[in-house]
Amino acid sequence: MNRKFLPVGIRREDKNQWERRIPLTPNQVQQLIQEQGLAFAVQGSEIRTFPDKEYELVGAEVREDISDCGLVLGVKEMPSVFFREKGTYAFFAHVAKGQKYNMPMLARMMELGCNLIDYEKIADQTGRRLVFFGRFAGIAGMTNTLVALGRRLEHEGIQTPILGVKPAHEYGRIDALMAGVSRVGQEIKKGFAAELVPLVIGVAGYGNVAKGAFEVLDALGATDVPADQLAGLATQGDTRTCYRTVFKEEQMVEPNEPGRSFNLQEYYREPGRYRPIFEKHLPHLTALVNCIYWDKQYPRLVTKEWLRNAFRDTNRPRLRVIGDISCDIEGSIEATVKATDSGSPFFVYEPDKGSVTEGTEGKGVIIMAVDNLPCELPADASEQFGNALMPFIPAMARADFEQEFDRLELPPAIRRALILHKGKLTSDYRHIARFLDGASRQVQRIA
Repeated sequence: MNRKFLPVGIRREDKNQWERRIPLTPNQVQQLIQEQGLAFAVQGSEIRTFPDKEYELVGAEVREDISDCGLVLGVKEMPSVFFREKGTYAFFAHVAKGQKYNMPMLARMMELGCNLIDYEKIADQTGRRLVFFGRFAGIAGMTNTLVALGRRLEHEGIQTPILGVKPAHEYGRIDALMAGVSRVGQEIKKGFAAELVPLVIGVAGYGNVAKGAFEVLDALGATDVPADQLAGLATQGDTRTCYRTVFKEEQMVEPNEPGRSFNLQEYYREPGRYRPIFEKHLPHLTALVNCIYWDKQYPRLVTKEWLRNAFRDTNRPRLRVIGDISCDIEGSIEATVKATDSGSPFFVYEPDKGSVTEGTEGKGVIIMAVDNLPCELPADASEQFGNALMPFIPAMARADFEQEFDRLELPPAIRRALILHKGKLTSDYRHIARFLDGASRQVQRIA
């Protein structure tokens, strides 16, 4: 059968009860059926934000077995037992950095000769990502960080309007969330406890995730203050203002050699020539929201050592909450020792013991580390993601992946995102091979 006539499959998400997203909405599927002549087979789901019936009404077939589909779309990682020989799959694979927990999955796909398109790597020639959920991670993560802050302050006996912010998933849609946060912002302007002055929320990063966080802080009515003016807020802040400080790389690190200027591209290429300075800002922050990409070659924003020293005294530091949207385990926020989910999004990291306690009560800093935050706004997130993905679907569905890599008829952005072709790592991803040792043995236990 010619691949272009095979249906496109959409896999049911099953990571946890909160994962209700889908890569294409019913309206988007209908458009692709009518305008491109594609066929779709959708696995049934009892929790997906768009019911099965909506897909049936637009002409998609809802069924359990989608093994005959030429292209299978998902959102999160797929279990190793799901893949079939020579299948083509598109999802957030989380393998490009050699993530250990996904190496058995990748090894299984290689054994079966699969093709893997990673959404995270769909980018233009400058490296700008084209298909992403980042905005929604920022919106949900910032909202949930405010929830944690309100609860921590209440635990300390400090009542604030921030306690009125609800978890992102309770709002349902973005419009309702922004309206709710805006109402809290109006209450903040009426005044809050003087002991909180200045109330400062720091945001590390300025990309798509951070922009989502900015939207929430805009709704809250936050006032911007540059990083170099934070110290002055101790005497200039007031009881009616929430402040926002955005941190870029030049506020996170400085050159090792005295007198040398910061150079962003040099820092990316040679991070060893720079030393971390971010911790000097931490004493001025009430909450920190982490939105940066991190790899082990770069310095951390917050170390366990800093937290031990900060919480050593009887007086608690100003920093109450860290919203780690990036959620790299023991990464840029070293105290992120585990990921959480939307049902139990917070834990308290106790620096003196290196232990964690679920919830928001305790001596240490609260960590918000939900690793799939966009699922808290599943309808909005799916709609925007699908709009970005739709233009690539016809070419992905009709491509003959049996062709040699250089002859594949794929848009350049999709070609750049092709991690596996016929079970082999493509040239841009050969570095992953060094992380695969031992993964095949694990596959034998999984398959």
